[in-house]
Amino acid sequence: MVGGLACALSPRSLPANPPRCEGNFKPNFALAEATCPNYPPPMVTKLSLLSFCSCLLAAPLQAAVALPAGGTEALSSEADSPAKEALTAFREGNHAKAIELAKPLAEKGNADAIYLIGYAYETGQGLEASRELALVNYRKAAATGHKDSIYRLSFILLASEDEAERSQAREALETASKDDPAVAGRILGEAYLRGRLTKEPDFDKTVTWWTSAATAGDVPSLLLLARLHEGQFGFADKKDLKKALGYYTKAAGLGDAPSMVALGSRLLNGDKENRNEKDGREWLKKAIEAKEYSALLALGDFEENVKKDPKAALALYERGKDAGQVDCILRVADAYTEGKGTDPDSARGASLLESAAKAGNPTANYRIAVKGLSVPKPDLLAGYSHLLAAATGGLPEAQNELGLLYLSGKLAAADSPAGVAWLTRAAQGGLALAQNNLGALFEQGAGVPQNIANAGQLYSLAANQGHAGATLALARLYSKGAGVVADLPKAWALATLAAERGEATAKKFASDLAEKLDDKQRAKGQQDLEAMKAGKPTEPKPEATKPADAKPAKSAGTPKPAKTAK
Repeated sequence: MVGGLACALSPRSLPANPPRCEGNFKPNFALAEATCPNYPPPMVTKLSLLSFCSCLLAAPLQAAVALPAGGTEALSSEADSPAKEALTAFREGNHAKAIELAKPLAEKGNADAIYLIGYAYETGQGLEASRELALVNYRKAAATGHKDSIYRLSFILLASEDEAERSQAREALETASKDDPAVAGRILGEAYLRGRLTKEPDFDKTVTWWTSAATAGDVPSLLLLARLHEGQFGFADKKDLKKALGYYTKAAGLGDAPSMVALGSRLLNGDKENRNEKDGREWLKKAIEAKEYSALLALGDFEENVKKDPKAALALYERGKDAGQVDCILRVADAYTEGKGTDPDSARGASLLESAAKAGNPTANYRIAVKGLSVPKPDLLAGYSHLLAAATGGLPEAQNELGLLYLSGKLAAADSPAGVAWLTRAAQGGLALAQNNLGALFEQGAGVPQNIANAGQLYSLAANQGHAGATLALARLYSKGAGVVADLPKAWALATLAAERGEATAKKFASDLAEKLDDKQRAKGQQDLEAMKAGKPTEPKPEATKPADAKPAKSAGTPKPAKTAK
């Protein structure tokens, strides 16, 4: 397994530029340009989005609406823009040339050029990274009505801890929504969903803005509304699967092929009360006619999981494989490896997995890495290469594992900055395990400056996804008032919940806390527990009397970063 990787790799074989890690864990905001609802392929865990779907269907809240647009796809312009050559150079990776071409245009007031320079400052590509200079340039271009600048400016301000800056973002987006209700409304909905413009996440305002965007013809907002009512972003009490199906139906009715797959798959494979085989098959047929071959994946899963017909499922997966649908390739590989619907053929299964990996599928690369590094005498360089490909491909599980690998020192030497950076990327991708691991690092001050408040926020994110260890860790913080306001009833509730989730040491910890509670505190603790079970998020309140980086009280229960189970 990856955890057993030997120290045989030279530092020269490591990536020269691992992702940068900011000092504080903050939410990411980006234009949700591709909120496609393709049928979700199998996941390593159910907690995270696999980037081979290149969509946001199954991601948890912190990555649910939009991933940070860190790539050059954020750079768009009119075909006849004077800055077209500069933008093209930047997209092709020639950052120095792009800046050289953009500067004289920016001095003449060209908004696209000013935007490019702002983006270069924001990302540190071609210019030294500078939040302030990025804001200066985005504001300058935004003043001319340049929409992309308004949006990227808003992303930065919405992520700020300064309420005044977040208010500036709201005002800019509300103004932009008058001319561009689709994109501006979608972003405003996300901001209210994340609680960046209100004290708590605001379901009603989220619905209001996404509905406004959807009314303007924004299909991604229809899909976000569907996911919201499926309960993918919390708000368990607002879950309404029939209403969600209605939004998917509207999106599919607009001719959006991925939406047809989302709708068809739910009608076939979703909640039993809402299944309709005839309509589901019809929508998937339309999607296939539109060359959206993930519909074959949905049909195959229906045959395999609902109809219990592995041969029929394999035939559909084979059709998808032949059409180049990567997830179908994985299904066929599994079928031959496990002998489902056909005679076992491990060699053919391995060959298909390699094909998917070469096509850039992160999950295929991750599976190959795990398998290759689990043998007694692994090919370390090949295994590491596949793990890195899976991590850079956006698979949070691989990012978490790669981060732990850098921290372990098994790649010739420990590299804490790279390890923390990869864990941060996985945590931002919504992986509860990575959020817990990163929280432990912040609590201990291992590889990062000690920051108990950050640890509490990360534990909270993981606990809200059901992670037992993070739930207990958060209970410890509340019991000691470390980084949060001390709250024994809430600590008891969290410890009790952690025990119910399977954390071995939580039951005794909860019992010890119960002995310290009076009747009033017990009643409050019970109320807190019921609220947590009902799906109400646990957001830690920073304690006021000690600095955020105060050392926590020592406890035998302080966790260490955990490795993924293989």
